[in-house]
Amino acid sequence: MLDQLRIAVVGASGAVGREAISILRERGVPAAKITLFGSSRSAGESVEYGSDRLVIRALSEESVPSCDVALFCADADTAREFAPIFVARGAYVIDNSSAFRLDSAVPLIVPEINTDQLHANDSPCIIANPNCSTIIMLTALEPIRRAFGVRSVIVSTYQAVSGAGIAAIDELRTQTRAVLDGIVIAPSVFPVSCGWNVFPHESAIDPDTGLCGEEEKMIAESRRIWDHHNLAIVPTCVRVPVMRAHSQSITIETDCRATVAEIEHVLRDAPGVRFCDGVAHPLATPIHATGQDDVLVGRVREDVTSNGRRFSLWVCGDQLRKGAALNAVQIAECLPVGAPAHV
Repeated sequence: MLDQLRIAVVGASGAVGREAISILRERGVPAAKITLFGSSRSAGESVEYGSDRLVIRALSEESVPSCDVALFCADADTAREFAPIFVARGAYVIDNSSAFRLDSAVPLIVPEINTDQLHANDSPCIIANPNCSTIIMLTALEPIRRAFGVRSVIVSTYQAVSGAGIAAIDELRTQTRAVLDGIVIAPSVFPVSCGWNVFPHESAIDPDTGLCGEEEKMIAESRRIWDHHNLAIVPTCVRVPVMRAHSQSITIETDCRATVAEIEHVLRDAPGVRFCDGVAHPLATPIHATGQDDVLVGRVREDVTSNGRRFSLWVCGDQLRKGAALNAVQIAECLPVGAPAHV
């Protein structure tokens, strides 16, 4: 079980690291089983953990402990440098960065979809956590894919600023107040003001394809996870002035014909999904999704010109939980060092 494992959290002072620590506490992992690591700037800071306080240690080769699982919530450079060291010292590393996601030797896992890929790794290794937008989209679409197949996906994302870190949250708060006060504050985290504004995702644009980095990740990672390497995926990623939880407008084309009632039925019974019909559950919004483990799905409609093969839906998910920290913890619960999780 997870509460029996020795767990390290790397990047403990960041938004995803903080969320991972919170989830470990919810899972009942004793404070004595957890070791926190951060940069030299955050070393010495303490984090509340129930009635205890955990001190963040500076990460160095010498400080890497012997542990069972390491949750990496830091940047790609840190992961590339230190993940192999943790593995060499006996830990499974679950990495939230982009460092290993497209490495064919590294499993890329969403527990509701492909934990079977973990069975081939019965010794410590690196496991990649997908991008937050990828996780949220595929968790919502997986029950439809399993029941009816998938030919193509068109998705527009509406991404909260917290996906860019704690500094982005502070910038949105500051700019929102400033606009109301008639003050102009220059952006520092994003290329343009995020307060009262909507803009294309800030990741770099490929001049050949016109895709930004976030869109490229959604395409490449989805194809890997679903093992569907020619799947047509057309994403448009947008940043919106929301603190937390991403939203997505998705249109999926299926292999087999279906009805709206059949699509809704598989969504209602799916692990990791909460179907929001506006009656039993409120409509899916970022506010309702914040702090929730499930991805919220609703507004299922059929394209009447598609002969039962094209459906649109609205999805919201907490990108710090299911889109990052929770997905990583669920992977840890599926590892051979602990009992399998129910996801």
